[in-house]
Amino acid sequence: MRRGKFSAGLIAAVVVVLAVFGTARRAAAQQEQVVYAFGADYNRGGSLIPAGVISDSAGNLYGAAYYGNSNTSQCEDGCGTIFELMPQPGGGWTEKVLHNFGKDGHYPYCNLVFDAAGNLYGTTSAGGSYDAGMVFELTPTASGEWTETVLHNFDPANGSDGAGPQAGVILDPSGNLYGTTYGGGTSGEGTVFEVIRQTDGSWANKTLHSFNSSRKDGAFPIAALTLDGSGVLYGTTWKDGAYTDGGGIVFELTPNANGKWSERILRNFGGNYEDGNTLYSSVILDNAGNLYGTALIGGAYGEGVAFELTPTSNGSWTEKVLYAFGATSGDGQLPQGTLTFDAAGNLYGTTAQGGYHNYGTVYELTPSAAGNWTETVLHAFTGPPTDGEYPQANLIFGTGGYLYSTTESGGASYGGTVFAVKP
Repeated sequence: MRRGKFSAGLIAAVVVVLAVFGTARRAAAQQEQVVYAFGADYNRGGSLIPAGVISDSAGNLYGAAYYGNSNTSQCEDGCGTIFELMPQPGGGWTEKVLHNFGKDGHYPYCNLVFDAAGNLYGTTSAGGSYDAGMVFELTPTASGEWTETVLHNFDPANGSDGAGPQAGVILDPSGNLYGTTYGGGTSGEGTVFEVIRQTDGSWANKTLHSFNSSRKDGAFPIAALTLDGSGVLYGTTWKDGAYTDGGGIVFELTPNANGKWSERILRNFGGNYEDGNTLYSSVILDNAGNLYGTALIGGAYGEGVAFELTPTSNGSWTEKVLYAFGATSGDGQLPQGTLTFDAAGNLYGTTAQGGYHNYGTVYELTPSAAGNWTETVLHAFTGPPTDGEYPQANLIFGTGGYLYSTTESGGASYGGTVFAVKP
């Protein structure tokens, strides 16, 4: 299932509450460059880039294209690719396709992850043996090619297994993989799963939790998980929870001695619209154990919020809205991407819409000694044919101090872009 952009009718229905949670400013200078524009060679390079990129130690970038490649017998628009972008000594970047999807899986909607040996892991949202998506590994060979291994084919008809992962996987120190599925599970409303590395080199799948909206448990997780140092998993669902408007939850999964996992809901969104509503992104941890995330809509201006969740001495968690989007003309709207910290404690993210051209923004949130946060719009996308549009993914720090990420579409060939912004 492909995530779409929210309709104008939904945004228009948002009740605007005149309260200020932060201040906004625009960067005096913008230093954005399009690293690579997709879509020129649709049959080879891929098109539609909804997820982010990762970097290796040499500064090469790796990511997934949702559409594209010549496998039109399996998928009308091509089943998607895994690509590498390599910086060239004289400037510019060269793309190399590492894998074309087809019978193995369709439509990767995931961030990739490296293990210590240089293997890549990810998911496809559809295809596979049961057309419910799969988990894969890509291994580099001495010849420079990459070999794919399917680690798990999701089968929602088989007990509690998930279906349709919309995000990538994360690794624990033992090399096991953890992720979420949008559907499947005992109630058809999504799961948290683990793919476990066996001593003989094979892999086994285990469902850790099935979501159930009738239990006010949240439903339909879209984002990836976060793992802390004690092995506890944190994540979000984009809807349902305790409130009738079903704004989603932030949850915690803790492993027990008996091999099972216990879920605890840390925050129910909805009820108070100013707190934010609808969670499309992951949460991230700081060194003190606080969680940071974004809500796609809600807030004082109805255009989404960045928030912090802080644990208290009695075991509960309190929310603080760090910034409410839409406060000023040209501000970002609909923060869909997961946040990123720098070493100084500033936060960076993307909004899928807003900015002076309504094609989305890259922003920075800076804390003050008083506890307030100030927003700076680092870049407002201008759209095709020169710039990308609708960034939905997280940012990473790469070579030269640049922030790298993707736009879902836009660019010279309208197939999406990888871009770099200098804070």
